[in-house]
Amino acid sequence: MNEVSTGSNELYFDENFMETLMENDSIGKFIEQGEAFRTLMAYYKCAIMEVETKFNVLNEDFSVEYDRNPIETVKSRLKSPESIIEKLQRKGLPFSAESIEQNLTDIAGVRVICAFPEDIYLLAECLLEQDDIRLIRRKDYIANPKPNGYRSLHLIVEVPIFLHSEKRHMKVEVQLRTIAMDFWASLEHQIYYKKGHNIEELRTELKLCAETSAALDLRMQSIRAKMDDEE
Repeated sequence: MNEVSTGSNELYFDENFMETLMENDSIGKFIEQGEAFRTLMAYYKCAIMEVETKFNVLNEDFSVEYDRNPIETVKSRLKSPESIIEKLQRKGLPFSAESIEQNLTDIAGVRVICAFPEDIYLLAECLLEQDDIRLIRRKDYIANPKPNGYRSLHLIVEVPIFLHSEKRHMKVEVQLRTIAMDFWASLEHQIYYKKGHNIEELRTELKLCAETSAALDLRMQSIRAKMDDEE
C-alpha cells in the first residue's frame, strides 16, 4: 500500500494530492474540501509526532534506568491520497474529511522495531498505561500469526494533540515488531506484488522462514535473559 513519509520537509495533500483527485471524476466532493483534507493530514502528522515522542521518551528512560534500549528504530508514515481514496471506495464510505476521521483508523502509522519479542509487550504496556492514551483496538499477530506467517502487535490508539485553539483526539495505528519480523514483512510485501508462476512456492518458503525467524527471536531472547542473570 502506498505510504507518504513523514519527514519534516514534507507537505501533505499538496498539488500532487489535488492532481490525484482531479484524475478521479467520481469524487468531486473531495476536491471541494481540499483545504479540509490538508488540515486533517496536518492533525494526523501532529498525532504521529506525539506517539513518536512517547516512544522516544520510553527508550531514553530504559537507557537511564536499565542501561539498555528496547527500541531499535521508530518509523512513521501517512497513508497516501491514492490509498485513502481506494479504501473509501472499497468500503463504500462518503468522500469527506469527516468520513476519513470517523471511519479509517490507519491514516497515521507508527512502527516500532525492537530487538526482542518481550520488549514489544513491555513497550505496549508502558504506552497504554499513560493516562492520555486510549486503546481502541488490539490485534496480536505474534501470539496468533496470520496464515501467511506475518507476526506483529497492532494497536489502534487515540492520542490528544494540543492546537492553539483546541484539543483534538486523533487515531494512530501502532505496529510493534522485532527486527526479524520487520525484515520478513518487507520481503513478503515484495513477493505479494510480484507476478510469476512460482509465487505460491515462494509464499510457502516464506512462511517457513517466518517460523524459523520466530524461533530465532526466542532463542536470542533466551540468551539475553541468561546474560542478565549472570550480571
